[in-house]
Amino acid sequence: MRRVALLALVLLAAAAGTAVAAGPPLTIFAAASLTDVFPQIDAKERYSFAGSNQLAAQIRQGLPVDVFASANVTLPDQLYAAGLCTKPVLFTGNTLVIVARKGNPDHLHGIFSLTEPGLKIVMAAKGVPVGDYTRTVLGKAALSDLVGKAVSQETDVREVLSKVALGEADVGFVYATDARTVQGQVAVFAIPPRFQPKVNYGACAVKASPNLAAAEAWVQRLRGAAAQSKLLAAGFLRPGR
Repeated sequence: MRRVALLALVLLAAAAGTAVAAGPPLTIFAAASLTDVFPQIDAKERYSFAGSNQLAAQIRQGLPVDVFASANVTLPDQLYAAGLCTKPVLFTGNTLVIVARKGNPDHLHGIFSLTEPGLKIVMAAKGVPVGDYTRTVLGKAALSDLVGKAVSQETDVREVLSKVALGEADVGFVYATDARTVQGQVAVFAIPPRFQPKVNYGACAVKASPNLAAAEAWVQRLRGAAAQSKLLAAGFLRPGR
């Protein structure tokens, strides 16, 4: 009985030590395209998903946050240069696709069919990573004039996706991973590799975080096997691909 009691005390002490080591949930600002996959990687943290540029602006304003995960590397690099976050880690990649209304009633067949008159095209605004990537695609395809013809300029990729999925727009540019979240609700068209931008995601720990060591460890976890497995399963690419 004494051995059983002693073992129980040891187990309780170990559990208590684990709880202390785990610390409070981290506040993580992350790109809207990571909405589905980040909770799969770690369900216990507090997430705020939005356009990466909006989140970066909030960090500059001093909002309390531990980790920033962006749909580009430019914004984390800028925060690092300003002394606001640790050196960014490249943790995944993506590709852009074109989504059209369910059933493709406009009979689109690829990027050059977007020049058809009367199409309601939606894209993200300039400064939003997916919006900048969209402009890169259109520039490479000599279709930059379509930017001015867009019926709306959205604040993040999920707003673009929603407009098309709900039939409020005919066609839009989103990440391949976002298109997968509404399978059967939109038609998806690949963008030729020669027009594709390099879509890389960067993450950093915010230096003002009261949990800086834990935040830095969380960022490094994104490069680990478990997190990479979740990202790949969701359609993301290996870092730098």
